[in-house]
Amino acid sequence: MTLFEATILGIIQGLTEFLPISSTAHLRIIPALAGWEDPGAAFTAIIQFGTLVAVMLYFRKDIAHILQGVIGGLLKGKPLGTTEAKMGWMIAAGTLPIVVFGLLFKSQIETTLRSLYWISGALITLALVLSLAEVHIKNRLRNNRPLKSLEQIGWKEAVLIGFAQSVALIPGSSRSGVTITGGLFSNLDRATAARFSFLLSLPSVFAAGLFELYKTRQIIASSPGNITNLVVATVMAGIVGYASIAFLIHYLKNHTTTLFITYRLVAGAGILLLLFTGVLQP
Repeated sequence: MTLFEATILGIIQGLTEFLPISSTAHLRIIPALAGWEDPGAAFTAIIQFGTLVAVMLYFRKDIAHILQGVIGGLLKGKPLGTTEAKMGWMIAAGTLPIVVFGLLFKSQIETTLRSLYWISGALITLALVLSLAEVHIKNRLRNNRPLKSLEQIGWKEAVLIGFAQSVALIPGSSRSGVTITGGLFSNLDRATAARFSFLLSLPSVFAAGLFELYKTRQIIASSPGNITNLVVATVMAGIVGYASIAFLIHYLKNHTTTLFITYRLVAGAGILLLLFTGVLQP
């Protein structure tokens, strides 16, 4: 991997990690179109540290309140005594499904599921599911039924969105896409669904990145170029990722996810066309 490739891949990661269009799909597709090597699942997981920092900076006040609530609740013997403490434990519960499924299907996630056929299928299928979630929300608003805010999220919503997040293990599905979809089906408003999606991603992204960093530490340390590429890609992912979070939160306050649904359908169909014509290899 050249420094130029690392820079571009970092920008792609930051741009697509938080938009519901799948960063993994783009990190697989764009190198294939450019004739570069597949950066691999480990590279993707490690440079997510950049987007992890972006989430922590953007939601620093929410995270601080949640941590204070959890620690304070444990010290007082009332672990669920406050809304913030409850939110912390709900995030932990919502993280369990992706940890379990990630360990069970680790081999397939890193190999078979990175096929462009799987990626295009995930882009299209989950775009259709997101469109159904939009129909659900529109019907609810049409019937004057209220949507839930972040403070109104309960255990049922947290676990449901947590299971939705585990679908993101399939390349092309999009972590933010599936969790926002789960949030909409749980009657959250769009901006709240995105907000909870980003908070829920923190433990799993941190764990996955740390695991891959440890597993590939010898390969990384074997060449200064490897370290430089990872650092550059991670920094670029963080900078662009922060801007992407701000954009999406603001955008979803006044818009639906139709733009992203359309993009996913076009991208998925485009990949299939390129595969069938032999321009891309699966």
